[in-house]
Amino acid sequence: MTSTLETVPEYISRYLARRIYNRFQMIFWLSKSEENIDETDEAINSEDESGSVNENTAKILSRSLEIAIEQFRKVREGGREDITEKEFAEIDKECEIIRNREIITKDLSHEKVEITSKDDQIVIGPPILTRFEKARIMGARALQLSVGAPVFIEIPKNATTSLEIAMEELKQRVIPIVIKRTLPNGDYQNIPLAKFE
Repeated sequence: MTSTLETVPEYISRYLARRIYNRFQMIFWLSKSEENIDETDEAINSEDESGSVNENTAKILSRSLEIAIEQFRKVREGGREDITEKEFAEIDKECEIIRNREIITKDLSHEKVEITSKDDQIVIGPPILTRFEKARIMGARALQLSVGAPVFIEIPKNATTSLEIAMEELKQRVIPIVIKRTLPNGDYQNIPLAKFE
């Protein structure tokens, strides 16, 4: 049985570790002025050449890790007292996996990269427009049409508003627009409207 913690992508675990770290900073240094907080933040984030972490930060993280493991153990046991030795061993094994995970204390910078694919396939997200993308496109195009932008299609006889014209243009895929889909780490893919199904 694989633990769900083993399947979490690295950038998400880095993000979560950073969130926990920032939360502890807020709790322990809340009473200090902003200048002191900025100085403390820089001091904590800086590591020496050997890669060792600030001792105070290590204590905070190890204490919070033990609290998290204790909470995990309580949830897994579910308040039952009739836990078999096999279940107890499985819980211990999962706790050991959590304890042995690398704790990332420094948020590594990541340069945003455009994701490209062969044959201009859609790599990020579904191959169709999401309802949010459709709404955004139609709203932007309707606004353009309402202020006098040229129409890309023959205006339908039953169209009475710029939104109806924008919907028809979207249906025929004649709007020259590119959709930018972004991953949580900042990587993105620019997809022309014509590539969607």
